[in-house]
Amino acid sequence: MINNSIGKRLEQYTAKRPQEVLIVKVEILGEEDQIAIFKGFSSSLMHPTAFDPDVPVLSDEAKIISVDRVASPYNPEAPRYLQQGLSWDAMQALLLD
Repeated sequence: MINNSIGKRLEQYTAKRPQEVLIVKVEILGEEDQIAIFKGFSSSLMHPTAFDPDVPVLSDEAKIISVDRVASPYNPEAPRYLQQGLSWDAMQALLLD
């Protein structure tokens, strides 16, 4: 298993950085999704999100396409990007901080 669940690691990252929102572009079983992660919680921007917090929004089958770091509060009309289009490798380096 590659991860202490990718989603959990990204949630922990945002829990430590409440001024930041992650917008994660993923592909899950051939379908694209965008997931917002903020203050330790994930929710899909394109699909319904389960009410049960134990159901991961970002499943282990998810292939991360890119990650955008956005200043909070997140405004979809006018996002304030801190970094855009990070690869998963670049994001993992930030997770180690």
